[in-house]
Amino acid sequence: QVQLVESGGGLVQPGGSLRLSCAASGSIFSINVIGWYRQVLGKQRELVAIITNSGTTKYGDSMKGRFTISRDNAKNTVYLLMNSLKPEDTAVYYCNAYNLGVSTWGQGTQVTVSS
Repeated sequence: QVQLVESGGGLVQPGGSLRLSCAASGSIFSINVIGWYRQVLGKQRELVAIITNSGTTKYGDSMKGRFTISRDNAKNTVYLLMNSLKPEDTAVYYCNAYNLGVSTWGQGTQVTVSS
């Protein structure tokens, strides 16, 4: 089972950008779906963006046009580029891999958008 490690979170001002990385311990080439979710304390985890092994992407409604997900199979890494960040984007961002009925989560990385 692949292990996932997120990085790239931090504090950013409103309107700024961050790029999150999700590094997998093994090959992501054959993983059906891999992507990002986020969670605010006391709220449900929500979809940010996912990408399939064929390159199809899906975004949460509030992320469309601002966030871009990509995958580098050679580096076994998935990226999330976040632009035009808003205070409401503040959350813990989790990487997830879903393959053959098995869902794997990373430990999460905190993103805080504040002036």
